[in-house]
Amino acid sequence: MMFKTYLRATFFFSLVLVHFTSAYAQTAIPRPFEQLNEVEKARAWVDSVYSSLTLDEKIGQLLMIAAYSNRDEAHTQELIRLIKERHVGGLVVFQGGPVRQINLINKLQKEAKLPLTIAMDAEWGVGMRLDSTMSFPYQMTLGAIEDVTLIEQMGQAIARQLKRVGTQVNFAPVVDVNNNPNNPVINYRSFGENRDEVAQRGLAYVKGLESQGVLASAKHFPGHGDTGTDSHYDLPVVKHDMQRLDSVELYPFKKLIEANVSGIMVAHMSIPTLDDTPNLPTTLSKPVVTDLLKEKLGYKGIIYTDALNMKGVTKYHASGELEKKAFLAGNDALEFAEDVDVAFEYLKAAVIKKEITEQRLAESVKKILMGKYVTGMTRWSPLSNEHVLEDLHRPSDEMLNRRLFEESVTLLENKNDLLPLKRLDTLELASLSVGVEAISPFQHRLNDYTEMPHLVLPNDATPAQIEAVRDSLKSYNMVLIGLHSGLRANNREGMSANVQAFVKELVEGKATVVAAMRNPYTLSKLDWIAEPDAVFTTYQEHATAEDMAAQLIFGGIGAKGHLPVTVNERWPAGHGLTTEGGVRFKFTLPEELGINSRTLETRIDSAMTLAIEKKAFPGGQVMLAKEGKVFFHKTYGFHTYDSLLEVKKTDIYDLASVTKITAALAAIMKLHDDGKFDLHARLKDYYPYFGWSNKAKLEFIDILTHQARLKSWIPFYQSAYKKDSSYKRHTLSLTPSADYPIKLTDNLYEYKDYKKTLLKKIKKSKLNPEPGYVYSDMSFYLYPDIVKTLTGTDFQEYLNENFYDRIGGTTLGYNAGRKYSLDRIIPTENDNYFRMTQLHGVVHDEGAAMLDGVSGHAGLFARSYDLAAMWQMYLNEGTYGGERYISPQTLEKFSVCQFCEEGNRRAIGFDKPLIEYNKRSSSVARQASPSSFGHSGYTGTFVWLDPEYDFMYVFLSNRVYPTRNSTAIYDLAVRPTIHTIVYEEMGVR
Repeated sequence: MMFKTYLRATFFFSLVLVHFTSAYAQTAIPRPFEQLNEVEKARAWVDSVYSSLTLDEKIGQLLMIAAYSNRDEAHTQELIRLIKERHVGGLVVFQGGPVRQINLINKLQKEAKLPLTIAMDAEWGVGMRLDSTMSFPYQMTLGAIEDVTLIEQMGQAIARQLKRVGTQVNFAPVVDVNNNPNNPVINYRSFGENRDEVAQRGLAYVKGLESQGVLASAKHFPGHGDTGTDSHYDLPVVKHDMQRLDSVELYPFKKLIEANVSGIMVAHMSIPTLDDTPNLPTTLSKPVVTDLLKEKLGYKGIIYTDALNMKGVTKYHASGELEKKAFLAGNDALEFAEDVDVAFEYLKAAVIKKEITEQRLAESVKKILMGKYVTGMTRWSPLSNEHVLEDLHRPSDEMLNRRLFEESVTLLENKNDLLPLKRLDTLELASLSVGVEAISPFQHRLNDYTEMPHLVLPNDATPAQIEAVRDSLKSYNMVLIGLHSGLRANNREGMSANVQAFVKELVEGKATVVAAMRNPYTLSKLDWIAEPDAVFTTYQEHATAEDMAAQLIFGGIGAKGHLPVTVNERWPAGHGLTTEGGVRFKFTLPEELGINSRTLETRIDSAMTLAIEKKAFPGGQVMLAKEGKVFFHKTYGFHTYDSLLEVKKTDIYDLASVTKITAALAAIMKLHDDGKFDLHARLKDYYPYFGWSNKAKLEFIDILTHQARLKSWIPFYQSAYKKDSSYKRHTLSLTPSADYPIKLTDNLYEYKDYKKTLLKKIKKSKLNPEPGYVYSDMSFYLYPDIVKTLTGTDFQEYLNENFYDRIGGTTLGYNAGRKYSLDRIIPTENDNYFRMTQLHGVVHDEGAAMLDGVSGHAGLFARSYDLAAMWQMYLNEGTYGGERYISPQTLEKFSVCQFCEEGNRRAIGFDKPLIEYNKRSSSVARQASPSSFGHSGYTGTFVWLDPEYDFMYVFLSNRVYPTRNSTAIYDLAVRPTIHTIVYEEMGVR
């Protein structure tokens, strides 16, 4: 493109267009054409091309015809005919897809003598017209955003996407001031009811578009915001006096004209104050277009008509005559004539009859030619359709879209500061999405924070459907209600009377939070809308908006938006409460943290794919969080090698030794805070049973750093067998009974008091002959009993009350197979030496199994979200969800290396990086800081925290499937390899 490098100045298009009059009035030279010869080049090209055109070609340049890339070949051939015979100057592209549009435009451009100007109504991006593309927020949603620089960035992104599909003009932004709540056509397409905010946001949008080489077209002049009629179907009449028009409707246009916006679109309305000709749309009015817009307001840019097939203009004026009138009124580009051939002939006849002067024709055609020049169309070349979908879904644009939706969420009511939700252990939560047929994105994200039942109710639900939902919600003390399907333009509430009555019953009878994913005007129709404990709006139904709604409830994001329009007396324009974000996980994209999502994903995908191919494990998950933000969470492979069940993010894993840190150590740290657990106490102090053993005087500081000379492990199950492979008395049985009540498998049961035998074996076990670090499971068998002794509370109950229930960790717990469907639980080993069965839903570790699945060293199950929340609490120095669980002093004490000078890398309970890094033996990346800590699990699990980078890495797999003998996870160094990739992508080398 000839002037690609010059397209950085904000408003250069319109500033160049100042020179579009035939006389080329001499004015100061605008940027970026700071050198006179550049301006002269543009003028010379325009003059040269214009002088070379025939009359037919000049007239054709005025016409912009509709093009669809989802229609048949007959449509394409008709477009080619009009390009060749009528020399049309531009296309307005509508429905289709990006690849099809590129192919169509390439084909049509080759048929044109002059490059065609391609325009699109892309108010919220190319997704407004093309499938498989991004949709940015509606303008009313943008009206809620405080930071208008985000809107400018959106304009830039939309411009890049438009150019990628061959488009140079965006018929946007809408700068109508929507001060009529019943406006059926502008409504959610407006930035709001405040003229200054509309102007400010419209200006930001224009700056973004034009800085990237796309012409803007502010619409719908002179202001379509206070109409009750849709100009697509009739001619609206606006009866305001000039003072009102000048102070409200015209205000945003005047501001954009001052900023030299490159284009303005004229609306089809009747405004008697400006032109009292009966039934004359403003599009056809010389007093409006020429006298007001061009002369009084001094506008020199391109003037586009609104579509000339709309009833607002065709109801009283026939095709041909109306295009001539539109041009004579002062418009330059005539969009979407109903009959192009007739329009062309009328215009040509008017020139021949001198109704249209040569000067008037030259004025408009030269503007249109200059538009082609400044958008680089003088050197048009065919567009590539390779990688177009990737180009239209740049992660940076996706991230921007998330930010726009995040910043717009507006909190209207928050009684007793309910949001973000606190003390989840006191809440019995359920969700209800109204206006949908299936579980919504809103509900899926809610479930990431804590699992709950999710119900749906169509807007026209039957009495039976309503009654079923009512029954299902009886036992819950708080309902999170999503209102979906708010009709966009006519402001009706959408819900049937029966559904409305039921929702009203809910909000009056229970604690409720209402998330309105709908047009805010619809809220004024709900007489109960102020009753819920909290109410907020996202303005529209969009997957990202729904995601942000759920995150707001749990404090992943804060509320920042303000109403751009008035809902009712309680919630006027400008209203919006604020809340704190970052209370719990925020779910985002890597780009928010300066990480390239495509390279990160590609590299992790490669490592995981190789691992699965080499049978390191049949499937797994990687979850990454930084600064409290989950920026990557992806699943790979299947539950087993039969490839029947794909791994899902909600699947539950046997955590193996990660249990030590997530269960036993959590309890110990809490007890330490409470002054009940002294690290220098001896084993016999908290477990008198060991008082006369060789372990009696072992101090917990040494035990928990694995240097107390305890044996690494004891194969307890082996002692249950006699030499002939039969079971010893008081150990195992093939049948259940009162003496053998503990079920290990369907065909194997344990003696009721076997735990005593297990403890006896620990007590009698020898100590290692030499001091020093030896990793040991032994003490962790004892912590459930120690916790109960010190607190009087059962170990599992203590964990639930003090940690898991409070963080919403519903899946954190023991014996998952007793609570969840096996389809959700990842199987581990096919045990052919003890339990003789496929282990699925039961703990893999034999010792924990012989304690009925509950131990401090193994047995804990969890889905990744719940595990990550627990560990994020550690990374937050003991806080999560606005609550403190453990003191920062205790976490610091337990997470630092205690005896590094003696060659022991371990912290208290936690694992640490090697004192001297060794690539072959390290389980973590070389870049892991000395302050980092974590733990691994025998089943193929791993969690690691790095406070220096505020970073968490969760890796889950079932590497012991089908047998523990597989060493590929270690041979391939899967976990440290991925760990290294993430550090590198974070810029840590």
